[in-house]
Amino acid sequence: MWDRPLVVQSDRTLLLEVAHPLAEQARTGIAQFAELLKSPDYIHTYQMSSLSLWNACALGWTSERVAATLQAVSRYAIPAVIEQFIEQEMGKYGKLVMKRSGKSGLVLEGDGKALAELRYLPGLMDLVARSANGSYTASRELRGEIKRLLVRQGFPVLDMIGYDQTPLLLPQEQTNQAIRYALRPEVQLRDYQEEAVQSILSLVSRPDDLSGVILLPCGSGKTLVGLAIMGGLNTKTLIITPNLVALRQWKREAAARLNLPSDLFGEYSSTVKEIKPVTFTTYQMLCYQKNDRFSHFERLNREEWGLLLYDEVQLLPAPMFRLCAAVQGIRRVGLTATLVREDGAETDVFSLIGPKRFEVPWRMIEQTGYLAKVRTIEISVSMEPEDRLRYLTSSNRMKYRVAAENRRKLNLVRELVQQHVNERILIIGNYLNQLKEISRELGAPLLTGQTPDSSRDELYDQFRGGEIHCLVVSRVANVAVDLPDAQVAIQVSGQFGSRQEEAQRLGRILRPNQNGRES
Repeated sequence: MWDRPLVVQSDRTLLLEVAHPLAEQARTGIAQFAELLKSPDYIHTYQMSSLSLWNACALGWTSERVAATLQAVSRYAIPAVIEQFIEQEMGKYGKLVMKRSGKSGLVLEGDGKALAELRYLPGLMDLVARSANGSYTASRELRGEIKRLLVRQGFPVLDMIGYDQTPLLLPQEQTNQAIRYALRPEVQLRDYQEEAVQSILSLVSRPDDLSGVILLPCGSGKTLVGLAIMGGLNTKTLIITPNLVALRQWKREAAARLNLPSDLFGEYSSTVKEIKPVTFTTYQMLCYQKNDRFSHFERLNREEWGLLLYDEVQLLPAPMFRLCAAVQGIRRVGLTATLVREDGAETDVFSLIGPKRFEVPWRMIEQTGYLAKVRTIEISVSMEPEDRLRYLTSSNRMKYRVAAENRRKLNLVRELVQQHVNERILIIGNYLNQLKEISRELGAPLLTGQTPDSSRDELYDQFRGGEIHCLVVSRVANVAVDLPDAQVAIQVSGQFGSRQEEAQRLGRILRPNQNGRES
């Protein structure tokens, strides 16, 4: 057993020896039921959780298969507490099933013992009514909220509500024919992109399970994967994006990659209100409220969507965006680089969208050359005496900001920009006063949430075109921004150590550079 690469610990962490000859075999197996936490050069750390095991159930894994996979690659005997945890958590999946009831209702059925336990869950009885046979009924509009409450209490729900009809073809107005569309013939998918697409398309023949989440690193082609899924399903689609910049990037990519006439693409935004067979909108538009009405949500929810595609789906659990999960559609697909949330709401994506269907780590794609090799360097910066005194006398939370806005960082940023004068540089931070000062000192354009959309597009275009080699950006550039030629990212401040933010910011420089240099 000493010749095996994995150590299974009683705290549910899995330690994988990367250089071991069997490491790749072990990684392939455990990636189906454990989440990668850390990936330094020698030992990769994975974590098994209730959620990761439920995701494995959705992919057809059993507790026996998980245990056998671990035993085959584990250096030591599997702790008994781990075997019990696997059997207990995977045994919960499928015990509760949500189905349609009438025109606008739902029914929660399943294992009698599990149903009986639900009576004691805080808040559930405010949403449902108990039937004489032990099942529960509710309005279908509460579907997401019920699943979210249940999964947080350890009860995963198999949702079969949206999957009893399968309109695949887009109806052609004023004719008796249907529109068919797909990727243009010249568009080629990479191997991992094809696997990601098939992880969804292969579910078409399974009427109980047609939704899920795809995790791909920034720069690896999530948009193309989404378009290929759309083309494969050939159905009326609503694409929900984080912002207007992302919306228009999606729209440009769709026009370039899909063999669908441009007049069938619609933009539903603050400036344009179009609903077409393929419609692009934002989380903000769907959740916009005025006079106690969500008029845009109501308008879009009246449509019969065959597919709802959520870009940056990790945003969905935020209270201000959760309404987006209530849009009715037959299939739901979420795309993201990371499901990590500092509020621990990863389970909400599972309940609101579906299980994880496909994931590939960025290190694996980096080895193929499709992502740039990245070097990360952390530089410690001393403080001015008065700043140090302020730091020592501040609260813990304020200490973070004092350190983040350290005035001595400016000189270091200036030196780093000079060292990389012939490369395209993003300077990223959280605090506007700090970013404004850096922008003034360097004479570099500043892009924040206050920058008008038209100006943002212009700055991004100038950066891509080489007219600007240095751009100062706030958190607004964390997600869904396509800057393929960025080679250097200088992070001057962040959001209290947010892992999600770090992953997104790293993604700004993961796209391979034309000259092949490391980022």
